[in-house]
Amino acid sequence: MRILVTGAAGFIGANLVLRLLGDLPDVSILGIDNLNDYYDVTIKEFRLAQISEAAAAHPEASWRFVKGSIADKALIDKLFSEFRPEIVVNMAAQAGVRHSITNPDAYVESNLIGFYNILEACRHSYDGGAPGVRHFVYASSSSVYGVNAKVPYSTDDKVDNPVSLYAATKKSDELLAHAYAKLYSIPSTGLRFFTVYGPAGRPDMAYFGFTDKLLRGEKIKIFNYGNCKRDFTYIDDIVEGITRVIKQPPLRATGEDGLPVPPYRLYNIGNSHPENLLDFVRILQEELVAAGVLPADYDFEAHKELVPMQPGDVPVTYADTVPLERDFGFRPSTPLRDGLRAFARWYRHFYQK
Repeated sequence: MRILVTGAAGFIGANLVLRLLGDLPDVSILGIDNLNDYYDVTIKEFRLAQISEAAAAHPEASWRFVKGSIADKALIDKLFSEFRPEIVVNMAAQAGVRHSITNPDAYVESNLIGFYNILEACRHSYDGGAPGVRHFVYASSSSVYGVNAKVPYSTDDKVDNPVSLYAATKKSDELLAHAYAKLYSIPSTGLRFFTVYGPAGRPDMAYFGFTDKLLRGEKIKIFNYGNCKRDFTYIDDIVEGITRVIKQPPLRATGEDGLPVPPYRLYNIGNSHPENLLDFVRILQEELVAAGVLPADYDFEAHKELVPMQPGDVPVTYADTVPLERDFGFRPSTPLRDGLRAFARWYRHFYQK
C-alpha cells in the first residue's frame, strides 16, 4: 500500500506515520512537510528522528521524506506522478486560531491553495484509466462549529458562521472536498479534530504554553475567567481514529436519480467529555510536579490570571462521536490525567534531561 502523508513532521502527521509503520508490514509511505518556523522546529526534527528509527526497525516497510510545501503545485504533481499514492492523508495545514488574525497569508497559502493542489492531484490520479487514489482523508477542525449553542457538536449541525479565518479555511476545505467527491468520484473523508494534545505536541497549545510560562516564572492567562470547556483528545486516540477511517473509504454509488452520490463522509474525533479549563490547569500542575518538571512547593495561585475571552475563541467544544463509534467501533476515551501525565514526562525528558 502506498500512502502519502502531508504534514508528516507535524504533531498528528508524525504520530500517524509511526503507527502505520508499526501496523502495516509492507507499507510504502511518502511524507512531505515544509518544516516552517511557526513553532520550534527542533520538535519537528525530533518527530522525524523518531520516524527514521521506526523505519529502520521495520525494513520491510518504506519511508521517504520530502521537504516542501503543498502550495507548490509543480512539486505536488511531480510527487503524485512518481509515487502514485493509493491513500492520501492531508494533515498539512497552518494551525492556530489566534495566529490567523495576525498572519492570514499563511492560512490562505496552506489551507486553501495547498488543499486545492492536493485535490487536483487526486483528481488527475485517475487520468488514462489509472486506478488512482482509493481514499482521500483530511484534517478539519472543531473550530468550524464557531459559537454553536447546541452541544454536543454534530456533523449534521449548520456551521456557516466561523469566528476566525482559520475556521473559515477549514470549512472551505470541507466544501472543496465535497465538490471534488461529487464531480470526480474521489472517496473522501473529513475529520474534525477536537483539541489534540500529548507528548511532542504543538507548543502553541495551552497545556504546552502554560508549562513554558510556569517554568519561566510568568503568569498564565486563563481566558473567559476559567469558564471555558474543551474536549481534549489524546494523540493516540486521534491516530487510532484515523487508521480505522483510512481502511474504510466511502463507497461509490448511484442515487435514485441515476446520478453519482458523492463518496464523502465527515466525522468528529473528540473525547466527548469537555473539561473545565480550571480543572485542566489543576491536573496539569499536579502532573508537572509529579514528573519533576516543577518543584512540589511551586506557588501556582501566584502565577494564574483570569482574563476575558479573546477574539476568535469559543467558550466550549464538545464532540458528538456517535457516528464514529457506529461506523468504526471506536470512541476516544483516554482520561485527561493520563494524557497530561505522558506529556509531563516527555517534557521533562526533552527539555530537562
